[in-house]
Amino acid sequence: MTTLSASRENPPGGNPRGGSTAVPALLRGGRPLAGALLTVLVLVAPLLGLNDYWARTVLLVAILALQVSGLNIVLGYAGELAVGQVFLYAVGAYVTGYLGVSHGITDAGVVVACAIACAVVVGLITGVPGLRLGGWSLAMLTFFLVLIIPNLVKVLESFTGGANGLAPPVPTLFGTPLGRDALYMLIVAVTAVWFLVARNLILSRHGNAFLVLKQSPVLAGSLGISVFRLKLLVYVTGAIPACLAGVMFAWLDGFIAPETFTFTMALSILAASIVGGSTSIYGALAGAAIVQLGQQSFSSFQDWQLLIYGAFLLVAGILLADGLTGLVRGRVRRIVRRFGPVAAAAAPAAPADAGPADLGALPGARLRTKALCKSFGGNQALREVTVDAEPGQVTALIGPNASGKTTLLNLVCGFYRPTSGTVELGGRELGGQRPYRIARAGIARTFQTPLIPSGMTTKAFVATGRYVSHRVRVPAAVLRLPGFRRGFAVDDAEAVRLLGLLGIADVADQEVDSLPLGTRRLVEVARALAARPAVFLFDEVGSGLDEGDLAGLERAIRMIRDAGGTVVLVEHNFPLVLGLADRIHVLSQGGLLVSGTPAEIQADPRVLAEYTGSKAAGKTTGGEG
Repeated sequence: MTTLSASRENPPGGNPRGGSTAVPALLRGGRPLAGALLTVLVLVAPLLGLNDYWARTVLLVAILALQVSGLNIVLGYAGELAVGQVFLYAVGAYVTGYLGVSHGITDAGVVVACAIACAVVVGLITGVPGLRLGGWSLAMLTFFLVLIIPNLVKVLESFTGGANGLAPPVPTLFGTPLGRDALYMLIVAVTAVWFLVARNLILSRHGNAFLVLKQSPVLAGSLGISVFRLKLLVYVTGAIPACLAGVMFAWLDGFIAPETFTFTMALSILAASIVGGSTSIYGALAGAAIVQLGQQSFSSFQDWQLLIYGAFLLVAGILLADGLTGLVRGRVRRIVRRFGPVAAAAAPAAPADAGPADLGALPGARLRTKALCKSFGGNQALREVTVDAEPGQVTALIGPNASGKTTLLNLVCGFYRPTSGTVELGGRELGGQRPYRIARAGIARTFQTPLIPSGMTTKAFVATGRYVSHRVRVPAAVLRLPGFRRGFAVDDAEAVRLLGLLGIADVADQEVDSLPLGTRRLVEVARALAARPAVFLFDEVGSGLDEGDLAGLERAIRMIRDAGGTVVLVEHNFPLVLGLADRIHVLSQGGLLVSGTPAEIQADPRVLAEYTGSKAAGKTTGGEG
């Protein structure tokens, strides 16, 4: 298994820097082999004497696991509260019944292909509200889809059979009817193939993009990721296993009725996701097994299932933040640390004399704001601000709190639309473009509060900066084509190299959200560097850094400047600004107070009065702007 996969299924353990060390490679490498052996064992279980009761139980677990897998992708990885898996499950079942009963189509390959096509279409249609809605509004809407299934079945009676249901014929494969054992093997094989597909997708840059979306759509846009397209990919990907589960259920039960697709089933899927672990690829199997076996083991379960599902959600939410799989992973890490951890390979340290030659030439471009204004209701946050930032220079924006510095950056990035005025990059106006298009035009930024996804290694997060500039298609990631493998190797090496240039190569394999604040700021700088943009917007990157980290930051910014990059630095650390800036613009109450060289700004009485007051100009001021 690749190192990237360790960022999810094998998150690292503890480390003195506040991060974590990787689980030994032996454990990571053995997992695919163990999974393959387990799949083969389950596949041939009927030939080894598995009785009908347990064979059906295995298939019901597989069917539920498919639905949970779809929910985990949508909710666990991408953070989208789209929980209409039962609706998609019903679509898959009724498509199977309709094809078999009305058209005599029973070939398993054809039916599965049709179900996947329907999953794509229905996933797109039902996902459209998610482009506008979010949070609980989206959850309520998708739950509503589950509640209207009986009504839709009645309205579409010619397609669904209405209250009488449908009895699909026995499936065939290449014209041969599938008996009990053959059907068992088919369902297990389809489930195994899906989990392989899901694993390959999640353990790729697309899975990292899902985690970025979960953390913040703003972060996704700043990386050049189209949130619109990424959400559609999430919805479609989550719909496919749910529809496949419906197909498998129709074949297994041989009868489809609206009473099957209930609100209670939706709760069982959610409970299985939380108990198994919503951010674990194989947690879907564990959660599905627990829920399904619970249903079958207690005769009174049906009467108490709503209460039990509620208890599942409550207990798991409080005690098992990462589900049972997360608990097991944590125990394994502790055992490994106690009885003989295997150290991760040391990453190269930053050379003390690292310079622009180590970074490589950057495609700097002139950034200009012309008479930029922004009003929020009656409050004018920015007034007629004109600023030029040239390639090969550090342009600093300073000023007291609420002076408009971060507002200016948000206007440049497209997160705000200007009330008036324009933003130009290399002489081309950027006005009206979406944030992801502006990022693709060559602008990268960091944030006052670092936006750091959880469940991702540092080098994987740095590599997200290359998501758009070095694109790898979804099919290549799923099939692990040579292009994907080459891209991953380059992503990995480039991320480690950039971390090394910043002097933090030792955190490459640690979980990025476990790092100290100062280190996370440097990681954001490395992520911006990975995109190789023309313009770097650094928003208070010096805040919270100790002397060693500040030295690394200064070295990095000088390297970017000397390599030809355009740097815009918003900072309250006045000595840092004086040591780095070629030109400084002072903002006050949304307007441009004065512009000049560091020496001119330091001597200007207006700056002393507005920014430093009666203190010496070399003092540091705190707060946010």
